[in-house]
Amino acid sequence: MCTNGINTGQFSQMIDQIDDHIKLERRWAHMLAHQAGDAGFARTNEKLHNVQALLDDVRAMLDEAKDALEDDAENAPGVTVNLV
Repeated sequence: MCTNGINTGQFSQMIDQIDDHIKLERRWAHMLAHQAGDAGFARTNEKLHNVQALLDDVRAMLDEAKDALEDDAENAPGVTVNLV
């Protein structure tokens, strides 16, 4: 559905693509953190776990952005679609 010149379905899918990418990066940060911890690199392990937590925050914000997109599309004023 297009609302005010934005295809909201496609926009939502693009947010999902970003989320998938962040999910993959979170997994890599998790794996690297454990490798660093197993090797005795405590500070590196800690920093990578912090990265992991920040990426969790990013994913939560992306969910909020999708909810906001739906709300904005529902509340958009004066949207009409004309077939030509």
